[in-house]
Amino acid sequence: MTYRLGVDVGGTFTDLLLFNQDNGEFWRHKTPSTPHDSSEGILNGVTAVCEKGGIAPSDVEFFLHGTTVATNAVLEGKGARVGLITTDGYRQVMQIARSFVPGGLAGWIVWPKPEPLAALEDTFEIKGRMNARGEETVAIDEAQIRTALEALKASGVEALTVALINAYLNGAHEQRVAELAAEIMPEVPISLSHLVLPEMQEYERTLTTVANAAVRPVVGKYVRNLRDRLRGAGMAGSLSLLRSDGGLMSSEKSEEHPVSLLMSGPAGGVTGAIWVGRNAGIRNILTLDVGGTSTDVALIEDLEARRQRTTEVGHLSVRASALDVKTVGAGGGSIAYVPELTKALRVGPQSAGAVPGPVAYGKGGTLPTVTDANVVLGYLPENLLGGTFKLDREGAKKSVQTIADALGIGLMEAARGIIDIVNENMFGALRMISVQQGYDPRDFAVMGFGGAGPLHVNAVARLMGSWPAVSPVSPGVLCALGDATTRMRTETARSFSQRVADTSEADVLALLEEMAQQTRAELAAEGIAEADITSQFELDVRYEGQAFEVPLSIDPDTLRADGLKGVTARFDAEHLRLFTFNMDSAHELVNLRAVAMGPALELPSPPLEQGDGDPIRAKLRDHELWSGSAMEPAVIYDRAKLRAGDVIPGPAVVTEMDSTTLIEADCVGTVDHAGNILINLA
Repeated sequence: MTYRLGVDVGGTFTDLLLFNQDNGEFWRHKTPSTPHDSSEGILNGVTAVCEKGGIAPSDVEFFLHGTTVATNAVLEGKGARVGLITTDGYRQVMQIARSFVPGGLAGWIVWPKPEPLAALEDTFEIKGRMNARGEETVAIDEAQIRTALEALKASGVEALTVALINAYLNGAHEQRVAELAAEIMPEVPISLSHLVLPEMQEYERTLTTVANAAVRPVVGKYVRNLRDRLRGAGMAGSLSLLRSDGGLMSSEKSEEHPVSLLMSGPAGGVTGAIWVGRNAGIRNILTLDVGGTSTDVALIEDLEARRQRTTEVGHLSVRASALDVKTVGAGGGSIAYVPELTKALRVGPQSAGAVPGPVAYGKGGTLPTVTDANVVLGYLPENLLGGTFKLDREGAKKSVQTIADALGIGLMEAARGIIDIVNENMFGALRMISVQQGYDPRDFAVMGFGGAGPLHVNAVARLMGSWPAVSPVSPGVLCALGDATTRMRTETARSFSQRVADTSEADVLALLEEMAQQTRAELAAEGIAEADITSQFELDVRYEGQAFEVPLSIDPDTLRADGLKGVTARFDAEHLRLFTFNMDSAHELVNLRAVAMGPALELPSPPLEQGDGDPIRAKLRDHELWSGSAMEPAVIYDRAKLRAGDVIPGPAVVTEMDSTTLIEADCVGTVDHAGNILINLA
């Protein structure tokens, strides 16, 4: 039998899902994360979930992992010290950057400009020049390069970036610098811009390559350590990491190109939601991934997640493909507080995280959190993780009482205020990826997952007008499910700045086919059969004179059939949807990309036993929860005992090993054939 193990490391819990690829059977496990060394928590979880499945770690053929190591390195400023070699006259490229300032009208007054990832004192210019056609106009000076590299070595840089003007057209000069650097500073990893991002726009290419270099030692150390520990535990299967764009890359490739992992963690939930949607017959989904620290949201249209050409982490915005995921500091561990100055309740973005965690966890936490408010209101019963994790309700009440006292209101009103605010924060994030992108949220379902997603999905669906609210099977480990069920993906890019009217379709197709062969060869080298590899093309198009472009995905057959005329028609339609207008200007091709993907795991979810519509067999006990003005009778159900077709009237709480689903009053939950709970207005 073939076993796949998906592992997602979050700020509070590490989620694991062991998948039998032959019959779709799976086992899940949730274990506390170990922030000091993530691999420790992973190994604990691997041992436990393999025991549940009755197999040894050596039986796992594919280990598939979503990680936030690269993200955290950027957010916490713990990336490596980067040396930068650039072309004569371009030493300040990182400092000049772009003239975009985020924030409101007064943003330029209060916005602190972030420090570049490569400091000016670690940036050296060298002679040598390629022109706009990739032809050498000035030769490089190897003696000068050696002097610069010796100075960088003496200064103690931990990673090296080489980003020379027009290198995306001809990387020969960068390659020679790399050869000299390998000789002079052999222990330092080297990132070359023409390999990391072979596209025009010097600042974006330089920034992306510098970011790659900054996280490379951190990611490399983590991946090697994890690989060694897994091998030590007897796991001989392949180790792959989830890319920001929802595909997989080998652990060896991730060491060289870690900039593709910056949104690795959130991507797992999106790919898992697609798998659930395909089996549930729901094609348009807004995802609500609520963890202990933050909430990630994304939009899936016709079972395809929106992708973007930039990855944003904190102040850093690099040119790398990623799923269009927005993150807000609103999670189960988000801390509630009342500032002395305003006396207005605030929730997050500060989080109690895994250590010490919410007060209700009994691990030393003292500050009130969203989880504590849910416990006080009765939305979160006192037994978690199948009864193995008991919550301290009295402690939660005492912590939330401090908020009530500060506001001069009752305990229940204060707890409900915390929940209302965190729901509004999630609502705002969902509007960013739907309404602000030209989508009507009423055309979508909302799927809540992560440890706390199903607790909030009903309320958020009500705010959005998006029905049904979906609590998928195993919502607490859906990111791990996404890791386990996704497929290998790689891509390459070329700049191609030319008017469409002046472009030969044959030339574009020939170049794309050449790029497709390159990406297919990369996947073949990973052991994927040629027949299992599919290709897709992406073209960045804009109106002549615009400073930004719109990426369009298109399959090779459609491109051959419709030609560039079909591409421009699609661009006009997308531009109209995004910006509500079109222009009479000529169309311009900017960049071409070829994407190769491995085989998709077409596994149906195991069907649930058909019930008679009455969930009484799953009833655990009667319960009470806060309805907004008073405590109201409710019922707690055991999800494991629900059957397909069961109808659960609200208010109700459905518990399971890895999550808890809240069905509000005047709503009703229906269990579908796969075990998902679909919540609608009664």
